[in-house]
Amino acid sequence: MQMTSPVRPKQKPATQPEQQARSHKGLFVTDAAAAYARQKLERRGTPDAAIRVGVRGGGCAGYTYAIEFSDDPPRERDKVFEYGGVKFYVDRKSLVVLAGTTLDYERTLMYQGFKFDNPQAGSSCSCGHSFTMG
Repeated sequence: MQMTSPVRPKQKPATQPEQQARSHKGLFVTDAAAAYARQKLERRGTPDAAIRVGVRGGGCAGYTYAIEFSDDPPRERDKVFEYGGVKFYVDRKSLVVLAGTTLDYERTLMYQGFKFDNPQAGSSCSCGHSFTMG
């Protein structure tokens, strides 16, 4: 009698950004998003400023993503990530919700800007700017 091992479905290998995002459970920023952020900071005239990324309560699904310029140094409990020469600040409360998230840049016919790929988001509303926790 021949024994066989159970068949496991093949898993698609994770891309490098996905592996890095999962490995540090922080915020991963793609090269395209870092370049877009750098461009916005330079256009603003503050190339050494940072980008603050966070989550706020609200929106039609419960949470909304927040991105804003920060001319100040990081706050005491901020986590600082640096990608492509740009600093990204995330407060500790937001980091709990954003852990493992990839911030990307998207340009389509209908939209241009940052796009969040948050593995913790359960569902999002049709506008794509608010979400629930899964």
